[in-house]
Amino acid sequence: MANDQTNSANPNVNLKYRRRKNAEEMRHQVVSFSLMIFLTLIAFLAVAVEDFQHWFTVPFILLLAVVQVIFQLYYFMHMKHKGHDTIALFLYSGALVGAITILTFVTITWL
Repeated sequence: MANDQTNSANPNVNLKYRRRKNAEEMRHQVVSFSLMIFLTLIAFLAVAVEDFQHWFTVPFILLLAVVQVIFQLYYFMHMKHKGHDTIALFLYSGALVGAITILTFVTITWL
């Protein structure tokens, strides 16, 4: 059971393995999608409740957005799978350049 993948010549064995892996992947997709819907509802509720102050609501919604981006990358764009190292490098480099750009413009407008 250490190595779940089978290289059997029997197509029925490979079919069972693929079905089990597909079912597991689909379960992860459904759980991730449900979590993202839940996080979206929390964000809507944070805006709808008037007791929350503006200084709390905006960072809270941004935090929920970052969590949802991570879910999107790792579950729906399959970044958790092997072989996506180059793509991940470009995505993270782009995120770093974007964060530095935003930080630069925020710093310029504060001066």
